[in-house]
Amino acid sequence: MAKEDVLTFEGIVTEILPDARYRVQLDNDHMVVVYTAGKMKKFRIKTLVGDRVMVEMTPYDLDKGRLIFRQKAEG
Repeated sequence: MAKEDVLTFEGIVTEILPDARYRVQLDNDHMVVVYTAGKMKKFRIKTLVGDRVMVEMTPYDLDKGRLIFRQKAEG
């Protein structure tokens, strides 16, 4: 893996933490703390508990990540 490689996972927001951070349970039952990044932060996209999100992580630290996408609710 190169230094620029990132891992992308999907999960569900389980807790909202202070300072625009969230606790997310990934589909493989791993809990990570993520922060909003990119256009989600720029355009202040709101994320609530129970939202399905995509998380980007580096292979060096699998306990932290960046929240890069919130999937639209179905229905």
